[in-house]
Amino acid sequence: MSGHSKWSTIKRKKEKIDAKRGKIFTRIGRDLTISAREAGGDVETNARLRAAVLAAKAANMPSDNIDRAIKRGTGELPGVNYEEAQYEGYGPGGVAIMIEVLTDNLNRSVAEIRHAFTKCGGSLGEPGCVSWNFDKRGVLAIEGEDIDEDELFMAALEAGAEDVRDEEGTYVAYTLPERMQAIKESLEKSGYVFGSAEVAQVPKSLVPLTGKEAERCLRLVDMLEELDSVQYVFANFDIPQEVIDSFVG
Repeated sequence: MSGHSKWSTIKRKKEKIDAKRGKIFTRIGRDLTISAREAGGDVETNARLRAAVLAAKAANMPSDNIDRAIKRGTGELPGVNYEEAQYEGYGPGGVAIMIEVLTDNLNRSVAEIRHAFTKCGGSLGEPGCVSWNFDKRGVLAIEGEDIDEDELFMAALEAGAEDVRDEEGTYVAYTLPERMQAIKESLEKSGYVFGSAEVAQVPKSLVPLTGKEAERCLRLVDMLEELDSVQYVFANFDIPQEVIDSFVG
């Protein structure tokens, strides 16, 4: 079970709560805006925007919200001038942590991130200190009961996926980001339903944690994700499921 898998389990539980507060829509809206600003508002020619729209639809974001976020990126509507940044560091036990940020104030954001690391027994590192231990992949979570694992595995591989894993009762397909849309459409034609679709940093190796170190690491990642400017947090921990269940509640 990968660190990404473990945190994905937590995220799926947390997102049910976050969705009620509109927090997920805020995060996805920023993704849409920055993607459109970077390479235009046409999903056919802008692969990053295409992935962001896919994530928005998987989260049931209303079409009007998607359109407005894209138009803020293309300049058709006024919006905040976000800057992108990526920070890397170490959590308790030497866990590698990557943080993707969209912010209108980089100085404030890095100060908040550094504070979270310090408070939870971690340390903010230099660029490149842990990114070598992650691969960027499209991650598609498939929902439903009575799924035949072998049939899903073969269908996903035929569609172009690299791997399919059973992660705490949810099947997750991994692929290169540029293949994510095609794989989703192919599997949908076969009757599969998706709970989420995102581009994520998947760890190559894991750090096992237990006890207080595990709790502190979960607290650190949670604190980072609660910061307004933080879009995504990725970590390579391997923590016992009972500790995760106790933390999430």
